[in-house]
Formats: sequence, C-alpha cells, structure tokens
Amino acid sequence: MDKRRSVLLLACLASLPAMAALQAGDKAPEFTTQASLAGKPFTFSLKDALAKGPVVVYFYPSAYTSGCDLQAHTFAVNKDKFTAAGATIIGVSLDSIQRLNDFSADPAYCAGKFATASDADGSIAKSYDLKVKEGPPGFKDVRGVEIGHAFVERTTFVLTKDGKVAQTITGVAPDKNVEQALDAVEHLGKSKPGG
Repeated sequence: MDKRRSVLLLACLASLPAMAALQAGDKAPEFTTQASLAGKPFTFSLKDALAKGPVVVYFYPSAYTSGCDLQAHTFAVNKDKFTAAGATIIGVSLDSIQRLNDFSADPAYCAGKFATASDADGSIAKSYDLKVKEGPPGFKDVRGVEIGHAFVERTTFVLTKDGKVAQTITGVAPDKNVEQALDAVEHLGKSKPGG
C-alpha cells in the first residue's frame, strides 16, 4: 500500500465517530498506567488527577502522525488556559512508553506541557467503549519510523471532578477537538457556585 493511501486510511480510521463511546453522565473507568511528561516516565493515576479537579482524557491514534501532532500541539499551546480552568490533560494512545517519551518532550508537539499515557494493549480505550483497529502493515509515522501498533479512534472525554463524563467529543478536526474540550472545561468552572 503506498504512503498516500496509508495516510488516507489512517485519517478515515481517526475520524470515525465513536458511536458507542461513553456519554455525558456515564462514570469514567479509572485507570493507572505508564505515562510520560517532558520525556520522563511516571505512573499516571486518573483517581489522583481527579482529586485535583476536572480531567481531559483524550484518546488519539498515534504519536507522530499529522492529525495527532496537530492535536498535541494545540493542547500544548492552550495548556495555560486548561490549567486556569483547573483541568489536567492526559493524552492516551496505544504507543509504547518509549515513543511517548520522545513525543511528550518534542517541542513541536507536546512540548513537555502535558502527559501522554501508554495504553499498549488497548484495555483503557476499550473500557471507554472505544474501537481499537489494526493499522495498515508497515505504516510509518512522519519521522519514517514504522508505527507497529493498533489505533484507537480520536475521542476526547471531559471528566468532572467526581469522575463523570461531562462531554464526549468526537468526529471533529483535531484542533477543533481541543477548542471544544477547552469550552467544556471552562463551562464546568462557570457552573460552580460563585464561578
């Protein structure tokens, strides 16, 4: 399969709407997994993050692919706005922790501003009712490195401090996905008494 068709296939997989994904009001499954922030691995716990406030859990197909790169960069550029709204951002993909160490530190993408988590076996994505699909064999990222893992559909969950889904965002461009997540988080802050 030529590179152009592979890119189109990945784009189609990434833009499929998440029909069965968790919806507003659903309890978000807690998870603990390896993550990376600014190239340094650590253990991420959703429970611990929720203790600090709302959490944006965004699932994406793969680091170092065009749409995911744009989404990560847009989250990084807007990180201070999410922080001002009291929210934590965690990106989740089926990438290995080694790939995420590079991606999380890369100044063109995550820029060390937020953590990315490894869901290497797809179990976290599946617990959020997301589809995991095998990518095309031999598919390479923007650096020319073979990806070698399955892809999860691009879906963002904005979670309230009590672990409930406030909003599910899917089927929109990567940068619009971030804008909608920020709007949802800011709305949560305004809906607090005295907010």
